[in-house]
Amino acid sequence: MASGQDIRNDEKAQGAAAVLGGGVIYDSTVDEDIRNQRIDLPQPGRGRADMLCSTGSPSTGPSTPSMSENDNVDNDNTDNDHSRDLEAISTVATNTPPWSVFTPRQKKFIVFMVACAGFFSPLSANIYFPALNTLSVDLNVSSSLINLTLTSYMIFQGLAPTVFGDLADMAGRRPAYAIGFVVYIGACIGIALCDSYSALLVLRCLQSTGSSATIALGSGVVADLATSAERGTYMGWATAGPMIGPAIGPVLGGILSQFLGWRSIFWFLVIIAVAYLIPFLITFPETGRNVVGNGSIPPQKWNQSLLAHLHTRHQTGSSSPNDLSETITRDSAREVQAVMAKGRKLSWPNPLNTLHIIAEKDCALLLFYNSIVYTAFYDVNASTPALFAQIYGFNDLQIGLSFIPFGVGCFLAPVLIGKLLDWNFRRIAKKTGLVVDKKRATELKDFPLEKSRIQVAWPLMLIGDAALLCYGWVMDVNAPLAAPLILQFIMGLTLTGSFNAMSVMLVDLYPLSPATATAANNLVRCLMGAGGTAIIIYMIDAMGRGWCFTFIALVVLATSPIMWVLVRWGPEWREERRLRVIRRKEELEDKERAKSADKEDKKGDTG
Repeated sequence: MASGQDIRNDEKAQGAAAVLGGGVIYDSTVDEDIRNQRIDLPQPGRGRADMLCSTGSPSTGPSTPSMSENDNVDNDNTDNDHSRDLEAISTVATNTPPWSVFTPRQKKFIVFMVACAGFFSPLSANIYFPALNTLSVDLNVSSSLINLTLTSYMIFQGLAPTVFGDLADMAGRRPAYAIGFVVYIGACIGIALCDSYSALLVLRCLQSTGSSATIALGSGVVADLATSAERGTYMGWATAGPMIGPAIGPVLGGILSQFLGWRSIFWFLVIIAVAYLIPFLITFPETGRNVVGNGSIPPQKWNQSLLAHLHTRHQTGSSSPNDLSETITRDSAREVQAVMAKGRKLSWPNPLNTLHIIAEKDCALLLFYNSIVYTAFYDVNASTPALFAQIYGFNDLQIGLSFIPFGVGCFLAPVLIGKLLDWNFRRIAKKTGLVVDKKRATELKDFPLEKSRIQVAWPLMLIGDAALLCYGWVMDVNAPLAAPLILQFIMGLTLTGSFNAMSVMLVDLYPLSPATATAANNLVRCLMGAGGTAIIIYMIDAMGRGWCFTFIALVVLATSPIMWVLVRWGPEWREERRLRVIRRKEELEDKERAKSADKEDKKGDTG
């Protein structure tokens, strides 16, 4: 007959297994999951807590008996040479825990904070546009040299997330956000005080490094909270913040530059960044799945928000020592925390991890086409101050106000397109017989994921490309102001919508390393965009306004068959990747079993 202590130990283990089962999804098809999740392969002789991490996938390898009959945690471990595709390999049972334990209200608050954080990167880029002419005069440099500060900003906008994305997938979202904002605030103070072009160039790079991380981190947080069935809507709201930047940034920049001087722009950025960072540290919870699982596992004390810390202290102080269930829950949580901390190995972030994603065929094509669309979008933005000053004789304030239609289109795009993406996902799921559960990860191995996203993207792209073509000739004939503003609104709505739809698809492909995946997206699009902004003025001078934007529109159109290629061969490439990772996993398991057998033989010989 089992003793009371044994029963209590078993209850603790079952409670821990339940928390772990709901907290961490271990079946992943990207080998870098091992580095990001820091979970070791099962080994004989491990303790009870370690066994909680060791249940194998029923379809891909031998399994170690689970501590709870109703908790099935897959532990598909691979190496660092492939890309991850969790939802394409995991089979979700009806009794699986929810993808996230955060309530709808909590999710909305978290996404709101993410959207506000993502607001700073495009704000810092666009608030700068109206002051370009003033900066050129004050620092005694040419317009081309001032435009290099835009180019350098975009280069680091692509490079920085490769570091911060890896850090966030490894240590959690909160630390990456906090470090990014500290760097950003310091850079803004430096720019406000600088007196030379070289200092401006360097500090703009540093400013971009701190602020641009928020875009990749935002996608990571959304993937922590939402399944593919509802990811479009949440991604829409999360990217609405970054899209407000093009609408508000130039207006604010024009007002500040016109009446207070260009330095006031950067003091303004310091003030609002500090005003955001304080409530962020107080309220924002950790969501990283390798730190808190689905939100049911408390993070490390140093990584808790102030509210979470106070709540934990209140629970500890108010709980009765005779309450067995409370004791089991706390002990189970500590046990799981110890397991995850032991398996999670923090190291210096490796920006080269994004190259594993870029090397995949489907992702390489997707990222390349996304970068083409983004470059076309940003070329319109970057050329607007110079063109509107030449054609309409606008000052800084008027140039800033002229960005409003473009920004309004950018703001509406992610919200509207996000809902459309979710609707199309449900429509195709119903047609294919897929049962969609918004609270749990869905089996997507046989689902036409690429089709569900690209069906929304391609009509938007065609409309936006046509508007881009017309925009060039409208500017060429010095048309009335209403014409380019209407076309800019259409481009903001459609090109941004197309870009966001394909970005959601990228996160769908890599839901456990979304920050790294989005960093890869930023890297390619920003480097391409940086090249475009560096030469757009030269192209307009050499080709004329009409032919310059005609050429850009034709490049977008010529590369558009990539979307058809992804719909046609994308599912096949995903399946090849899935099978490749399964084979690699089985090889690793065979090696571990061989090592274990050798150890047992040596013990037998010694005995």
